Amino acid sequence: MRKFLVKENLSYLGYLMSDTFFTFLPKIEYIMKEYITQTSKQKLQGELCENEPLAPYTTWRVGGPAKHLYKPASIEDLSFFLSVIPSSENVVFLGAGSNMLVCDEGFSGTVIITNHLLKNVSQCDENKIYVEAGITLLELAYFGAGLNLCGLDRIAGIPGTIGGALAMNAGAYSSETWDFVDEVKVINRAGEIIVRKPSDYKIGYRSVNVADGEWFVACVFNLTPGNKETYLEAIKQMLAKRASKHPLEFSNAGSVFRNPPGDYSARLIEASHLKGFRIGGASVSTKHVNFIVNDKNATAADIEALIKHVVAVIQQDHGIRLLREVRILTKEGIRIDHGE
Repeated sequence: MRKFLVKENLSYLGYLMSDTFFTFLPKIEYIMKEYITQTSKQKLQGELCENEPLAPYTTWRVGGPAKHLYKPASIEDLSFFLSVIPSSENVVFLGAGSNMLVCDEGFSGTVIITNHLLKNVSQCDENKIYVEAGITLLELAYFGAGLNLCGLDRIAGIPGTIGGALAMNAGAYSSETWDFVDEVKVINRAGEIIVRKPSDYKIGYRSVNVADGEWFVACVFNLTPGNKETYLEAIKQMLAKRASKHPLEFSNAGSVFRNPPGDYSARLIEASHLKGFRIGGASVSTKHVNFIVNDKNATAADIEALIKHVVAVIQQDHGIRLLREVRILTKEGIRIDHGE
């Protein structure tokens, strides 16, 4: 590759600036891609896909393709993969896709899927469980119940993986993911694996200041000893409560907006008479107004337009700027609503 790009004479610089070179760029990209796969693919244990539609990997069931998508066989396999792909490649991790809106044009980089792929879970100490990022909160709660280790019943129904829950400090009913974290294992863009403590992060309501180019791949949860049967009944009741209040019959991404200080997004949305409001195939749920549902073959553009409309109406009616809880994956990367 280096030999192909380097020329001995300076006239090559003129060639680089010519139209001929730019029409040749797709060929260069092809050579780079083949260079990676030819030298490294035999060592990969996971599955590498190209132009893979992302809609099936999200709970809204919308969105365009990823240029590359990788399904790692293990954390070690993921580490190797990250170390051999070009350092310029934009990388995004996706768990259950339950908190992500993928734009219709897709993503121009590499998506790493963890859901049910990074799935090791084990008891590592008397009250501690080691769990990898692709396990769901509900699976972890049930595993803990088998060991008489309790405490996750209030967040067990959140439809996401451990990796996603850590990244946004997912929570429900006054309980949050990081309440139980003893330590985390992260991986960086170079494939290096690092162990960190909660004290390494600034943790807030639905937010964690994760360093750019680092992703959670595993965690040790510190749980409370308890009675298995009592705990399982608490999980059952919590799941029933969520099912009765949430529009689980339609594709959705859970709560779309964070609650503003001292108030509730759902109350504000209801007060502005937005229940059932529709743009294209997406509508504000009539069952829980902080949910936007894909009930008529929505596009990502429909959903994003509806999110923007709700934000504008609440700003106008109540003088409050609602912040998105969901993240948006554009062609260039992830957009997180920090309120700027």
